[in-house]
Amino acid sequence: MKAIPTRVEAHTESRLLATVRACLGVREFNIFAVLIAVGVLISLCSPYFLTTNNLMGVFRSFSLTAIMAIGMMLVIVTGGIDLSVGSVMGLSSLITALAFQHGLNAFVAVAAGLATGVVAGAANGLLVTRVQLPPFIATLGTLSIGRGLMYIITKGVPVTPDVPDGFTYLGQGYVGFIPVPVVVMVVLAACFSVVMRRTRFGRHVYATGGNETAAHLSGVRTHRVKFLVYLLSGVIAALAGVISFSRFVSAEPAAGFGAELDVIAAAAIGGASLSGGAGSVEGAVIGAALAGIITNGVVLLNIDTYAQQTITGCVILIAVSIDIWRLRRKAR
Repeated sequence: MKAIPTRVEAHTESRLLATVRACLGVREFNIFAVLIAVGVLISLCSPYFLTTNNLMGVFRSFSLTAIMAIGMMLVIVTGGIDLSVGSVMGLSSLITALAFQHGLNAFVAVAAGLATGVVAGAANGLLVTRVQLPPFIATLGTLSIGRGLMYIITKGVPVTPDVPDGFTYLGQGYVGFIPVPVVVMVVLAACFSVVMRRTRFGRHVYATGGNETAAHLSGVRTHRVKFLVYLLSGVIAALAGVISFSRFVSAEPAAGFGAELDVIAAAAIGGASLSGGAGSVEGAVIGAALAGIITNGVVLLNIDTYAQQTITGCVILIAVSIDIWRLRRKAR
């Protein structure tokens, strides 16, 4: 005879189903589930994937993309886009290298690199808020300016100055068995997660992207919010540039070339809505991790490396399509 579920069992089952539905409604949970599924699939095909050395290498490789994706997420949530992050990353790396080449100490060199991000971010913010250029056009212009400056300054030749060992620790060192860039990524993600969830600034960022007119009428200084997110995006991209130079101890003229596509992909895969008003720090980091694992899987499984961009593009299209489908279903 089939046992009849008791009231307690039925209640427990209903709560479990409600919990599952709630989890499936969270974008970050869905992307994380995909991340785990891809990781399991690769581990079944390659015994080297789950080794400590390989995993730490994967984390190190996508950490800079994840760091920049945090800044990109802020911009996207307001309904904008920042195409200049790759150029800012490369230019800040170059300025840091030139500072060392001219005999300046590590503190001044790092400050010079970060100042490059402040200038670029402020320029983007002013072009968008004061000149009122579309974000795509404004940041496309600064992308070209930054890339041109790098080639003008270097004449196409890498800059490789002598740097102190303490500086290289930022890009090459470890905290225990964890690479320092990964630690920086985690700390930055934790800080901005709190900012976006617990502070008035975070609420204003979401409000600006959700409905800028309504936010402005409610007292939110939307122009200031937009200016600050572009400024933060520039500084965070510059930080990634400084870490990159610390790791390779060489500022290449093409450093950061195309990085903006990977960063935008990470934010989009992580659930940041390109129409604004939605996105999270956790999602951006998970999106960068997913892209990094796919890249690593392509290498481990001996797949043609030229297919990497194709696979990443497919993931972006699928992620954005799912996001649009979810929004339409929610609207119904």
